[in-house]
Amino acid sequence: MTSITRRGLAAVALAVAALGASAQDIQERTIKFGHLNNPEHPTSLGVRKFAEIVAARSGGKLKVQEFPSSQLGNELQQQTALQGGVQEMLVASTTSLNGIVKEFGLLDFPFLFANARQADAMVDGPLGKALAARLPEKGIVVLGFFDLGFRNVTNSKRPITRGEDLKGLKLRVIPNPVFLETFRTFGANPLPMPFAELFSALETRTVDGQENPFAVIASSRFNEVQKYVSGTNHVYATNPVQVSKRFWDKLSPAEQKILQDAAVEAQNWQRTVSREASAKALGELQAKGMVYNEIAPAEMARMRAAVRPVYDKFSAAYDPAIVTLFKTELERVSKF
Repeated sequence: MTSITRRGLAAVALAVAALGASAQDIQERTIKFGHLNNPEHPTSLGVRKFAEIVAARSGGKLKVQEFPSSQLGNELQQQTALQGGVQEMLVASTTSLNGIVKEFGLLDFPFLFANARQADAMVDGPLGKALAARLPEKGIVVLGFFDLGFRNVTNSKRPITRGEDLKGLKLRVIPNPVFLETFRTFGANPLPMPFAELFSALETRTVDGQENPFAVIASSRFNEVQKYVSGTNHVYATNPVQVSKRFWDKLSPAEQKILQDAAVEAQNWQRTVSREASAKALGELQAKGMVYNEIAPAEMARMRAAVRPVYDKFSAAYDPAIVTLFKTELERVSKF
């Protein structure tokens, strides 16, 4: 037997031994993983990819059970269940986290990023890590950040070509103080409302419009109840992949590593899929009759300047150290 072959066999033996040691630390568990989006949405695809990786690496012992379409409740209800240990995992917007660690509101500031690379660098970098580090004491562990995409306004009244076009529109927004203040700045009438109630509200004209990424607009069939879709790109939405701290603390180090590694791998895969889906979704919305318009760069700059007071107002209430880090990071990622 050659020395190369002996080394190869030794390496395999070590790997098997390591796997055996880990396997003893992996118990049969079912993980309830909830989210708000429909099964065809990239968020759902990301959850299923995560489940697939976890099953493969745990020898089928760790089973991830997906609950899409708000089946486990609205965002705040699921967030509470997560903190209480009733629900194991959740992927949702940063909105509900703002009520737990208010500095998460920094990620919801309008017109921060010119492209997805900048957004990824922000949440994967020091700011994202600093925000996530404040959650375990509140009962939540963040394993990664899925892409939801740039949010865009739809409505049944008119195209949005400048900030002034938002004036008077009743717009459903996520229940988030930054979003409310942003749209009030432009004279809109923002109304917080659970996502599960939105289609009906648009259909009955309880609200004139809403704002969401293209893939959400398409998978939710909002084209059936909205005429105009405008490329406002006003906020980049990231979806933290969250796990209950109570559940996390019950896991062995081997189980925790499987979930953490799977979350990062699924995150990177999901981001690509989500961005491809966004471009495809816009084409589908137009093909189904929605009228699309972009906003001229000069008008976008005007809108960004108009909401500067929103930055100042909320930053004043946040931890100064986090705000300083945010500004430093924003300057760093702006070069991407």
